Amino acid sequence: MKQNKYDDVNFYSAYKKMPRSVKGLEAAGEWHVLQALLPELQNKSVLDLGCGFGWHCRYAREQQASSVVGVDLSERMLQKARELTDDPMITFIKMPIEDIHFTEAQFDVVISSLAFHYIESFEAICHKVYTCLKAKGAFVFSVEHPIFTCRAEQDWYYDDYNNRLHWAVDSYQNEGVRETSFLVDNVIKYHRTLSTYINHLIDAGFSIRAVKEPVPSEEMLHNIPEMKDEWRRPMFLMISAEKS
Repeated sequence: MKQNKYDDVNFYSAYKKMPRSVKGLEAAGEWHVLQALLPELQNKSVLDLGCGFGWHCRYAREQQASSVVGVDLSERMLQKARELTDDPMITFIKMPIEDIHFTEAQFDVVISSLAFHYIESFEAICHKVYTCLKAKGAFVFSVEHPIFTCRAEQDWYYDDYNNRLHWAVDSYQNEGVRETSFLVDNVIKYHRTLSTYINHLIDAGFSIRAVKEPVPSEEMLHNIPEMKDEWRRPMFLMISAEKS
């Protein structure tokens, strides 16, 4: 059984109150960087892996994508996505990302936002995405940065006055399961190194187009003062790759 915390009542209740869940892409601190990595979407067929509430699916159609398929394991997430979506050219499929099996060369663009660190084998995903992409197709995704995922605690070190002292990096080369807390306890994530992400893409046949470690936009830094700490360590990793 694939991990499905998003259908856990307590987890989902907390998740749907997050700013990015309420306001969508404009409230996602990393969106301005991911958006810039996306290719031209007009008349393109798009696949969104781990589509959640469908924000990226609807964005793709706003950019005149010809069709969009969103895949997610969570029935609660997909129910909300369908409620927010009134577009016959967007299709939502309930399925674990690990189990996707689409027609060869079916899509022009495959995107994913903050989903692959929940997946045990990124290598397998790379090969499946490569197969379902057309020649010169784009694969653009974000994950939690390896510096963020290496320790199970995934938090700052604090002094006695709750000031953030530093972000520790430890067990970086020890890839695998991290049992951590995100909204609730006992959330399973998978840590892998930066080189593993890149080499699995290369081994699958992709060419790397860009690697980004985003920081919040100036507007977000101005509106949310605590965002300044995002300059102290990378929280997200984004990669743009192309099917060679």
